[in-house]
Parts: sequence; structure tokens; C-alpha cells
Amino acid sequence: MALWKRLWQNDFGPFIGCLIHARLYRSKVDLSKLRPMILKRIESRAKEYPVRGMVPVAQEVLKARSVLFHGVSTLLKVFPIMACKFCPEVYIGEKGHLIQTCHGYKRRAKNRVHEWIRGGVNDILVPVETFHLQNMFQDVIKHHQRFDFDRVPAVVELCLQAGAYPNDENLYSSSTIECVHAGIEGADSFSPHEQMMVANRTFKAWEMLRSGVLKLLLVYPAKVCKYCSEVHVGPSGHKARLCGVFKYESWRGGHFWKKAEVDDLVPPKIVWRRRPQDPPVLLDAHRDFYGHAPAVVDLCAQAGVILPTKYNCAMKVQGLSGPVQFKV
Repeated sequence: MALWKRLWQNDFGPFIGCLIHARLYRSKVDLSKLRPMILKRIESRAKEYPVRGMVPVAQEVLKARSVLFHGVSTLLKVFPIMACKFCPEVYIGEKGHLIQTCHGYKRRAKNRVHEWIRGGVNDILVPVETFHLQNMFQDVIKHHQRFDFDRVPAVVELCLQAGAYPNDENLYSSSTIECVHAGIEGADSFSPHEQMMVANRTFKAWEMLRSGVLKLLLVYPAKVCKYCSEVHVGPSGHKARLCGVFKYESWRGGHFWKKAEVDDLVPPKIVWRRRPQDPPVLLDAHRDFYGHAPAVVDLCAQAGVILPTKYNCAMKVQGLSGPVQFKV
């Protein structure tokens, strides 16, 4: 009370009066009448979708996705891929590298040498699945409803909501995509020119897929969890308590949603890239000198594709293979 009187005596009285008036100000809008209008506006938003101008983009994305899987499956019959047994690391080549970046199962270890096994298509084109919605503005999926909805590839779900009509093979689960896109028979006997043609077609499909998904995400909302790899295509995320399951954690909680980007729906899967000036097996001592590239890009480059200059910085094309030795 003493502080109040002191402020009032020190010519702060009018200012305090304005604060009290602002605090007691009340809007004359009746929220009970405004709520039905808001709900009706949300329901009518479904009439604005799909956007007609984005339907051809969605069709091109589905076509590029099919060409991409088919081309990668074909190239893997010529260029082997190695995957680590205990972590997501991937390397394209006959033998894996010796760079000590393995963190083990459940991230219980770090800075270990990888244990390499033969990889497949899903090691390069990482499967990203989401719930298939009948309507983009349908009710939020509850935890007990998680088994009532099919799981489809996130890119396919995005194209479906954009008005595309996919083929049957695009509706397959990502885990069985290797069986659907088996590649071309006899690809191991292709000439270098034929391999380069397949790689050029695959690289163009990769670029078209990512650019098309970027355009669709500017129109259609998609969410990704802040702490795991779960993706939801729609204006709001679902309520299934699955956070942590996809990262091999022991707890299950609700997701923390944020806006999804292209890399969330189409992961680039960055790999170490061996350049002509590098040793046959990449060594851990010179890891700071080696370049990186998306797995699809590195695969196509090994088949003879001339890559755009935007990849030169990450790939360190003109970089050294190790520290320079000066002779005295």
C-alpha cells in the first residue's frame, strides 16, 4: 500500500489509471456466437482443395518417384552399396570406409569403426510413412485410432491430397518397395553409355521429385515431429503416442509437431564420397578433407553423370585428399 501511494504522489497516477483501464477493458464480441462461424469456416476450407493448378505437379512427383526407385534399383546391380550393421551409415563402393563415425545400436557407443554389410534400396531412399487420410480436414486421429488408418509413403499421401491419382505400385508400403521396383534385368552387363543413360534419368527424377515436393509443401501443410522422424501430412498432427519408437527409444509419448521441409519427406541420406584423388579406402585421419553428397547423387556420379555446380562445395571436388607434406 505504501508503494502504491508513493507512485501516485510521484505523478504516476494517470499512468496507473490507464493500466487499470486497459486491464479492465472487455471486448463486446460474443465468443459463443463467433465459435460456430469459425467451425463453419474450417469445414468450408475443404472445398478449396485440391488446388487445380497443383494437380499436374502432384502427378509429376508420383511419376518421378517411380522412375527414381526403378533407376536406383537398376544402378545398385552395377554399383554395390554397403550399410553399417549398427547405425544408419551408408557407403557406395565395394568396401566400406574406415572413418570412425559409428555410434552403435541405441547410440551406446561412438567413434567406432563401422561393420559393413550389403545394403539395398531402402538404405539410399529412406522410407518415410504417414497415416493415410480420407479427407485432409478430417478429425484428428486419436491414439486408440492409430490402427484404423493405413500407413502409406509420405510423398504419396501428399500427392493424394493434392489431387493425383496414383497407380497401384505407388500405394505399396515403403518396406516392400524393393519388391515392386526390381530394376532392369541384366543391368550388370550394361555398357558404360547405357549405365550413364540410366543414371541421367535417375538423377533428373531425383531433382524433379525434390523440387515438386517443395512446390506442394508451399500449398499443402505437412508436419514433422521435433524429436523423431514421424511425419503427418495435414493441417495438424495426430495424437498417437508413438514418439521415441522410431528412434529405438524406450518411452512412448506425444509428438511435438513443427512445419515439415523437403528433407523430412525425402531424406537426402548424406554419405562420404570418394574422389579420384582420394585413397582406395577412406581413412579416419583425413576425414576433414573428404567430401559429402546425397546417396542418390553419389550413385549417379559414379555412373558418369555430370553433376550441377551446386554440389561442388559439399563434395569438395577440387579439395586435397590429405594434409600437404612440405619437403625441406
